[in-house]
Amino acid sequence: MSTDDAAGQRDLDREFMRRAIELAYLCPTSADAFSVGAVIVADGAEIATGYSRETDPKVHAEESALDKLGADDPRLTRATVYSTLEPCSRRGTATRLPCTDRILRAGIARVVIAWREPGTFVTNCVGVETLREHGVEVVELPELADAAMAMNRHLDLS
Repeated sequence: MSTDDAAGQRDLDREFMRRAIELAYLCPTSADAFSVGAVIVADGAEIATGYSRETDPKVHAEESALDKLGADDPRLTRATVYSTLEPCSRRGTATRLPCTDRILRAGIARVVIAWREPGTFVTNCVGVETLREHGVEVVELPELADAAMAMNRHLDLS
């Protein structure tokens, strides 16, 4: 990738992350879960969106977005997931797959996040590491972390 291509990709990443941040503001407020937004993009176009608690109190943003697409949707192998928070590596319930597992099963090769999961609800989240171990490119946009955390300021973010 040339320098110009890389700069253009970084601009697109910021644009779609800002869209994910907008979605995070739609989340019903919770005292025991983060508000997260997610956008799935393929071929430069948004193909699905989701946010925490969009369809039920336990649904995660990435899960909500992926649920809107068929598991065999051919665009998923060309897709990027933009999530305001690192995808979870484990869930509090055995009936729901962690978002990292769902991303891997979908064949998604690229994930962009704004901030990593703090120890507030899950100790030692390894979403980024798990994705990278399986060959997924993970890009972090720390310059948008404050904006992605803003709707979660009522929680302990340490």
